[in-house]
Amino acid sequence: MEGVVKNPSLSFWGGRSVLITGHTGFKGSWLSVWLNRLGAKVSGFSLEPDTEPNLFRLMFANRDSEIGDARDLSAVVACLAAVRPQIVFHMAAQSLVHSSYQDPVKTFATNVMGTVHLLEAVREINSVEAVIVVTSDKCYENREWCWGYRETDAMGGSDPYSSSKGCAELVTAAYRASFFSEQAGRPRCRVASARAGNVIGGGDWAEDRLIPDLVRSFDSGRPAQIRRPHSIRPWQHVLEPLSGYIRLAECLASDDGAAFAEGWNFGPPDSDCRSVSYIADRLSVAWGKGASWFLTQRPQPHEASFLKVDASKARTRLSWDNRLRLDDALAWTVEWYRAQRDGESAVALTTGQIERYEAMGSL
Repeated sequence: MEGVVKNPSLSFWGGRSVLITGHTGFKGSWLSVWLNRLGAKVSGFSLEPDTEPNLFRLMFANRDSEIGDARDLSAVVACLAAVRPQIVFHMAAQSLVHSSYQDPVKTFATNVMGTVHLLEAVREINSVEAVIVVTSDKCYENREWCWGYRETDAMGGSDPYSSSKGCAELVTAAYRASFFSEQAGRPRCRVASARAGNVIGGGDWAEDRLIPDLVRSFDSGRPAQIRRPHSIRPWQHVLEPLSGYIRLAECLASDDGAAFAEGWNFGPPDSDCRSVSYIADRLSVAWGKGASWFLTQRPQPHEASFLKVDASKARTRLSWDNRLRLDDALAWTVEWYRAQRDGESAVALTTGQIERYEAMGSL
């Protein structure tokens, strides 16, 4: 199957019960739209959205949605008992490096114990066929290498966010071996983790994240402040890793799904691992109207300078690959923000880009 990029299977997702934790976030909202489009019965468990505007409220007026906190074990258990999902995407997280310095306790409690609580809740019910714990490319012990990290590389992290994601990976591996395996007597519930690169796309309004910060500045006519213009990151459109998560879930739920119960990278090719200044320059040109940026002189906490992930395993074994090159991903992102600002429906924009993305793949 290597080299054949597959679209999600309508026959697999139609009528299937899915729970997304963190569904009110940027990636969770995009995934909810896509799975609803595929006919899945999507439920969500998450905190209230923490930005205004936010994509979740723009797209979902009425939805099977429970507002709750992953740090509350009883709430997580009650949610899964009520929904009885077949597939679980665990995306609830504190997802910002800068915020992790400001509140490390919340970061570790959400990202580590939230994962423990989710997997404990899955142990309580027998409906779940597949769990995907979404962590981060920053889960690896960063050695400032010029090549991408592979799934077998050591977990680590010198800042609270990265460390918490490495811890979440260790939690996932321990639960998989201890409770969700043939030896543990639960072979039909397969647990995997997914580590994506830096995700971009329309509808992200988070603070201290590059694309939203640029868009806010450009839209207001102010130059954007950039912290680390020379830092290299594995940029990709939000639909790229989501297509990988969906494909991974299908494989986990298959007859030979145990072979896929492990960690997976979803990242761009090396040619799309670019500097922050490259992104800021390209987005400035695409936005037009004199958009510009400058280097802030304020002291900044430590962040890795160089980060790539190697997604060879996903390309080979999942028949997954990137469809959008970086410049196209930036163009789609600018198109989404500008059209939404000018009054176009967020639902129509998001669904339209999903349809275009699907049309680029092979059935």
